[in-house]
Order: sequence, then C-alpha cells, then structure tokens
Amino acid sequence: MQRILIIQTAFIGDVVLATGLLEKLHQHYPTAEIDFLVRKGNESLFYQHPFLHEVLIWHKKENKYKHLFQLLKRIINTRYDQVINLQRYGATGFITAFSKAKETIGFDKNPFSFLFSQKIKHVFSGNEGKVLHEIERNHLLIKAMTDDQAAKPKLYPSEEDFAFVKPYQTTPYLCIAPASVWFTKQFPTNKWINFIKQVPEHFNIFLIGGPTDTPLCNEIITSKAHPNVVNLAGKLNFLQSAALQKGAIMNYVNDSAPMHFASSVNAPVTAVYCSTIVGFGYGPLSDKSFVVEIEERLSCRPCGLHGKKACPLGHFDCANKITNEQLLKELGSMKYEI
Repeated sequence: MQRILIIQTAFIGDVVLATGLLEKLHQHYPTAEIDFLVRKGNESLFYQHPFLHEVLIWHKKENKYKHLFQLLKRIINTRYDQVINLQRYGATGFITAFSKAKETIGFDKNPFSFLFSQKIKHVFSGNEGKVLHEIERNHLLIKAMTDDQAAKPKLYPSEEDFAFVKPYQTTPYLCIAPASVWFTKQFPTNKWINFIKQVPEHFNIFLIGGPTDTPLCNEIITSKAHPNVVNLAGKLNFLQSAALQKGAIMNYVNDSAPMHFASSVNAPVTAVYCSTIVGFGYGPLSDKSFVVEIEERLSCRPCGLHGKKACPLGHFDCANKITNEQLLKELGSMKYEI
C-alpha cells in the first residue's frame, strides 16, 4: 500500500489551496493512503474528506518543538513512500528531511532542501513571464508523479453541513466576508456599509467570518445599512461557511481565506483587492470569478507581497477609491429567482 504525506502547516487559505494536490494525487493513485499535516485549528477542513486517510496535527502554539519531534517520530514509524512539503521554512523542512520516506520532495528555498530527494525551484513566473497561480506552483512538486495540469482546490462539506445552513437559504442571498488579518487587505468598514446600502432589499445578506470578526460584523449590523443583514461570524465552522457560500448569488470577499473557500466549492465570488494584486498568484478560481480593484494605476501598489498593518502613505487610496458601481456590476448580471 502506497503511503503519501502532504505537509502544509501555514494559515487556512494556504491549506485550502493545497487541497488541489490531494485531488490530483488521488486521481493518479486511487488506492494510496494519503495523509495531510496541518497546524492545530485547520484540521476541521478535512472532516469526512473522502480521499484522506488521516490528518496529522502540529500544535504550533503549545510545546511547539516538543510536539514537532513527536510528530517526526510518528512520521518515521509510518514509513511513507513520499513526503511532499509545500512550505519553505525550516521546521517542516526538518521533518521532511529526516522522515525516512523513500522520496522527499520540497521547494529549493527550504533550508533543508539539500537533504531532499527532489528539490523543486520555487518561482512566481512561468514561461514567458506568465504569472503562476499558487496551485500551479504547488503542482510543480508532484508534476513528475502525475501530469502537467494543476487541480483546483476542493473542500467537501457534509450533508450535515448543508442541512445546517439550509434554513438561511429560503430566499436569494449574498455572503460578505468583510474582515482580513491585515489592514491593507481589508476593504474598509465604511466602504462595506456604503456598498450594502446599495444592495436591493429583496436580498438577504449574511456576514461570515471567525469569532474575532464578530465586532466588525456587529458594526455593520448597527449601521442599519440594509434591512436584511445577519451576522453569522463565529457561528459557522469552515465547512458550513463553504456550504453557505456555495448557494449564494454572490460572495464578496477580500484577498483572504473566504475567497479560497468560495473557490473550493466553485461558488460565484467577487474578490476585492486593495494593496495586493492578482498577479501574486492567489486569485479566485471559481468559474464565476470577478476581481474588483482600483481602476487607476498607483505607483505605491502593491506595497508588499502580504498585507500591512497600515497604509504606508496614509491615504489608502487602493481601497478608498474603489466604487460601489464596481462591486454591483457583476451582481446585476447574475441570474436568480426571487
């Protein structure tokens, strides 16, 4: 029995994008036992996943290195055929290098890559400068094992997840995930409020996110911008959120994890890009995907690969100059029944 371990212990959006490897590996090795190593908190993404044998969990916030060595011992005892590491950091590189797997695969930027069986060049651009999406970069790790085509990410909400959100789906609705960990990736609260005021009243609007996003969503609720806004932040787990997004007329998101949730269930999505750009390779992948960003060129944008805690120049024009018309444009073209 072939055994494969995929390692991605970064944040949740990165893990969702990494599920494309799981799809592709199962396609080519349907009888293999595939395990997935994630950080504590992300394991619920894989509840009842049809292609996974086991989810390994690294407790990065509690006894981090003690638990790392416990994981390594367990991985060594499993005797994997392949360990595939998507990360470029030392801790997971250490696990990969000393896993005693028959084959260890990772990116050349990992400090332990000199000990890997295969080290794959990590690049942002492909042939002729074509921007690679993150799923294409990840796919380079398993290209030799599979084929040339990267698979899209996919999550599998259960029947129970769909049943949980069904009471919210009695009328046409939008989902809005207004929050981001980074200030310059987050469309400002007042801009969300102004947009919501323009949404036709026959729509229900569900605000989604984690428990820490509740105050922001409450601020939107108390603005009374729309008669049918419900705060579901912290009330849905990851797969329930994806199930709700799947049935939405449109999902409005920042450049953040909820965008990847929408992609994983092929839900229509409008992604608002403030300081970052689609050219970094993390854009939406749904069949109906739309990107909204400032229409004029700013010399200061992008101001970095990741978000920042504040606009370096103080004006935050990359967000403030986005218009309601841009956000509403694609909603008007969507077909639905009232």
